[in-house]
Amino acid sequence: MDYLQCVRCVLDNKDDPQIIFDSSGVCNHCLAYDLAEKQLVKSGETAKSELAALVSKIRKSGEGRRYDCILGVSGGVDSSYLALIAKDLGLRVLAVHFDNGWNSELAVKNIETMLAKLGIDLFTFVVDWSEFRDLQLALLKASVVDIELATDHAMLATLYQAALDQKVKYILSGHNVVSEQVLPKHWYFDKRDHIHIRAINQRFGTVPLKTYPLLNSWLKFSVVWSQIRSVTLLNYLDYNKKAVKKTLIDRLGWRDYGGKHYESVFTRFYQGYILPTKFGIDKRRAHLSNLICSRQLTREEALKELENPPYPPEMFEVDYEFVLKKLNLSAHEFDRLMHAPIIRHEEYPIDSSIYDRFLILKLISPIWRLIRGLREKLVR
Repeated sequence: MDYLQCVRCVLDNKDDPQIIFDSSGVCNHCLAYDLAEKQLVKSGETAKSELAALVSKIRKSGEGRRYDCILGVSGGVDSSYLALIAKDLGLRVLAVHFDNGWNSELAVKNIETMLAKLGIDLFTFVVDWSEFRDLQLALLKASVVDIELATDHAMLATLYQAALDQKVKYILSGHNVVSEQVLPKHWYFDKRDHIHIRAINQRFGTVPLKTYPLLNSWLKFSVVWSQIRSVTLLNYLDYNKKAVKKTLIDRLGWRDYGGKHYESVFTRFYQGYILPTKFGIDKRRAHLSNLICSRQLTREEALKELENPPYPPEMFEVDYEFVLKKLNLSAHEFDRLMHAPIIRHEEYPIDSSIYDRFLILKLISPIWRLIRGLREKLVR
């Protein structure tokens, strides 16, 4: 296969074998970004008016309650900036943190400092380490690409459960088009799939998932019935990464990690070593391509950045020893897992439509849709 690289970003057909180029040599990821930016990113007076209307709706939904909205915090750039913006907008926020046992000291410090200065309450869910470690090991043994499912799925479940507990209708999402739109599909898996997680845990795990937060069918139903929705406020703002970091440093005393999602030691190890070594994936290429598309970085600057190793050698040596010890893996065992054949997620059981799994729901689905439609009209 001939080597082909996008003329606009830095993704190529090694990063994504399914990549498609137009007649000018621009890839489908760039074109998808342009479409998402056109449809979702607001600017000027339109952004101001739509944001004001959305904030007003969030405030109204919180009347008579302690909080207007829920926000997941990790100590990273996006969630920290979103906390600052939400406070500036006058929203009463409950910050929720999922502690999976891998937080860097800097992440903990950033969260504590930021929320104290903003006067935002914090709820932290500390996962049972024996369950969580065993699930991470199960995903490693399953030889699938998205080992971060263990964290991302539980974090979603924790946020939704907190919203239900507090009777809050809105969850503020740090996702944004200008820095997180570009990502080849085979680099990740559906974060909401509890069937898949259970299947891998049952096949490769040794510890039952008794307290691990699962976004199961009942929780999903409860979220829909309670009309809880996720909103992306950052798409209404002029979101420039460099400027945002400076704002966080100046106003909140925030400290940089030096890499996207590097507030977690495991994420740093996963993205810096496991992905490029076993799966041939360098996530920097997608992150940098996204910044090129959003005109925050030139292609030449991105290519220069990629000349550096994905993992600083001195940091890798420390993290390697720490991660293996924390997972209770020997170097030999870990090496064996790294060299095991790659398995597609779809080769294990995955979630299907809830109507396919429960026949009774398929029979009553027309009634359910009618009831839901009536409820939505009543709350408008």
